[in-house]
Amino acid sequence: MPSRTKVSKLMAYILRHSPEKFGLKPDVEGFVPLDELVKALQRVYPDVTEEFVHEIVAHDPKGRYEIRGNKIRARYGHSFPVLLNHEEDKDSKILYHGTPRRNLENIMREGLKPMKRQFVHLSTSKSEAIETGRRHGKDVVLLIIDADCLRKKGLKIYKAGKNVRIVEHVPPECIILAV
Repeated sequence: MPSRTKVSKLMAYILRHSPEKFGLKPDVEGFVPLDELVKALQRVYPDVTEEFVHEIVAHDPKGRYEIRGNKIRARYGHSFPVLLNHEEDKDSKILYHGTPRRNLENIMREGLKPMKRQFVHLSTSKSEAIETGRRHGKDVVLLIIDADCLRKKGLKIYKAGKNVRIVEHVPPECIILAV
C-alpha cells in the first residue's frame, strides 16, 4: 500500500486542479463520486481502497477533504470555479500568510491575490503559514493580517480547513506586519 501522504497529494491534485484528466466531472460544489475517485487513484496506486481514502480524510491534519454521503471534494485550493459554501469566520482577529521574500515588494504594493486559485489562503497558525510559504522558497516572510480590516472592507473570511481560512483577496492596508 502506498503512503497516505502520496495518495493524499494525488487526491489534492485531482480534486483541486485536474479532475477531467482522470475522467471525473465535479458538480458545482466540487464533489465527485467517491467510488470514481478511488478508481482514478487506482490508475496510479492499484492497492488504494475506499476505506484507505476514508482514513486519509479522517487523519488529514489540515482538513483538506470533505466526504458528504458517497461524494468527496477538496475543501479549498481549487484552480477552477467551485461553490464552496463554507462557514464564515467572524471571530479571528489575526491571520497569517507565508510567502517567499521575493514576493514581498509586490504584495505590499498590491496586496495578496489568489493567483491561479479561487481564493487567497490564510492560516490561524503561524507555523502552518511558514510551512506553506516554504513550499515556494526557503527565504520565507510571515505576513500578519488584520482580519477585522478585511471585514471592514466587505471581504468575507471563510473556514476552509482546521486552520485554513480563505478570502477573495487581501488589500495591502490589511497587512499589519511582515516578519
